[in-house]
Amino acid sequence: MKTYIALLRGVNVSGQKKIPMVELRELLSKSGLEHVLTYIQSGNVVFQSLEKDIQKLELKIHEAIKNYFGFEVPILVKTPKELQQIFDDCPFPEEEKMNSYFTFPYTIPDKSLVEEASKMLYPNEQFVITNNCIYSYCLTGYGKAKYNNNFFERKLKTTATARNYKTMLKLLSLSTEI
Repeated sequence: MKTYIALLRGVNVSGQKKIPMVELRELLSKSGLEHVLTYIQSGNVVFQSLEKDIQKLELKIHEAIKNYFGFEVPILVKTPKELQQIFDDCPFPEEEKMNSYFTFPYTIPDKSLVEEASKMLYPNEQFVITNNCIYSYCLTGYGKAKYNNNFFERKLKTTATARNYKTMLKLLSLSTEI
């Protein structure tokens, strides 16, 4: 049995795509996933499965949500090891890392689009784009940041989902508890 972390994009935001976490846990358990845990309302799921193909797991979760709740939700599944490596690779000093965001692109960003996005500079903000994560930090806080999830989706022409430092720590912690 292997442990995984699923990141759902855009659930329970501004009344959109409402998914109660209790129902989600029950749904995913009935779909064959084991030891399903959720963290906060924004679509973070830790679970175990015998399935080793991540794309099959993403499709299973996607289809279960679509069939039960009636809408599409992009799903990204990572192993705890992958998530830990992304977390550890954050290029910011610890003080900034604690206030940074980890944006996960669902596809590897095109190099020319990365170069173009990298030319855009905003005061008090910085970001680093890798194939697995876009690390961003804003001195004035994410709520005021120009470099947010929508910015990266638009500029890199990919679906993405973001998590803050605290959520990353909690997901990594939960993945060791099951």
